[in-house]
Amino acid sequence: MRGEVGAVGETLTEIRRLLHRHPELSHEEVKTAELAAERSAAAGFSVRTGLGGHGVIADLESGRSGPTLMLRADMDALPVDERDDGRPVRSEVPGVMHACGHDGHVAMTVGAAAVLAALRDAWSGRLRLCFQPAEERAEGAVPMIEAGADEGVDRVLGIHLWSGLQVGRVAVTPGVLFGSADSFRITVRGRGGHGGMPHAAVDPILAAAHVVTALQEIVSRETSPFAPAVVTIGRISGGTTFNVIADTVEIEGTVRALDQQERERLLRRVGEVARDVASAFRADGVFIRESGCPPVISDPEVADVVRRAAIASVGAEHVDVAHPITVGDDIACFLDRHPGCYFLVGAGHPERGEVAPHHSAGFEIDEAALPVGVETLARAALEILR
Repeated sequence: MRGEVGAVGETLTEIRRLLHRHPELSHEEVKTAELAAERSAAAGFSVRTGLGGHGVIADLESGRSGPTLMLRADMDALPVDERDDGRPVRSEVPGVMHACGHDGHVAMTVGAAAVLAALRDAWSGRLRLCFQPAEERAEGAVPMIEAGADEGVDRVLGIHLWSGLQVGRVAVTPGVLFGSADSFRITVRGRGGHGGMPHAAVDPILAAAHVVTALQEIVSRETSPFAPAVVTIGRISGGTTFNVIADTVEIEGTVRALDQQERERLLRRVGEVARDVASAFRADGVFIRESGCPPVISDPEVADVVRRAAIASVGAEHVDVAHPITVGDDIACFLDRHPGCYFLVGAGHPERGEVAPHHSAGFEIDEAALPVGVETLARAALEILR
């Protein structure tokens, strides 16, 4: 196994750097999908493109009966302008960056596919690659499922590079790893008027300000401290100039929770608070639930397979159990339908204090993480498909 992984080492770096220089936003992953399809076909996989947008599915048959294992990789980048600090590889697309490691996810999945293709005589069943668009908007998995991407799948594996975990370490968590992730929009509707005569208008900016403040009390006063939850407002927009009271204000935010019941409660309360608080200021608060996905939950048995694979790859002393994190990932939609495991591969240097958060302009991965991910993924796949 180590020899096969070593043989794809340069390819891993080449793919990751190519994608990092040319990132594509959600629903725009044209060239990334083309690369994934071409590399999969070159390894002997039969390829289907255009599933649920720019999604790619690639299958390799062993010629022997057995389960179908799907390896899923997300492809999209983020609307972030990468920091220009002399780093050796930097995005060449202004305002767009791979700030969450998806360039590495594609590279590792292609690399694991090449390793497993070379070891085709050692496994049975079918290996499926799923290159998914639009993860960052939680809008990619469901359209691929609707297009049949996971038909016949028995198990699912996915990998996430993590800057907060030391390179050379792997974290495998049975149960909840990531929280649910839902976006919402609130429109606060008032009645416009003259800034000098607020009594003759209904001020949606004032109402929206109280809505934003009240939403934080859902977590601080209604949620148990033993049930992690997040309500964050990421955008608020309204008004045109200093002396005009606007007609409407738009609020956009996200809700995160670690179980489905809490997820639904939080979303219900966001809608109720928006409506009732706006009403107290004579405005209307209209809540719209937009895209979202459930918590990322790894099957304990599959997680145990991945844990053993990680131990074989990096040694037991370098394998951790990660605490649940209130970020989200719509691989959850696949894991909701099939037993599987999503695991973390260390890609940073927290011991040096070099941890730029995911989704930030300074985010960077250590490429030494790539072969670690490939070997762990390939070893786990071999055990599942034995």
